[in-house]
Amino acid sequence: MQFIITVDRDEDGMWVTECPSIPGCISQGATKDEAIANIQEAIRLCLEVRAERGMPLTIETRQLEIAV
Repeated sequence: MQFIITVDRDEDGMWVTECPSIPGCISQGATKDEAIANIQEAIRLCLEVRAERGMPLTIETRQLEIAV
């Protein structure tokens, strides 16, 4: 499966990753590569738990650009 993730740096310098199509699937790491590896594992675990509980694996998300 392919997923879109977000990668941001927080105020403390940690890299924070999130998979918007899986609610609550968030991870972090000291480096960008570590954070990406961690979110890959988090995605696998989240999908496993959601499947065990009979929950939908993902929710529908869209990326839109807006002008402000």
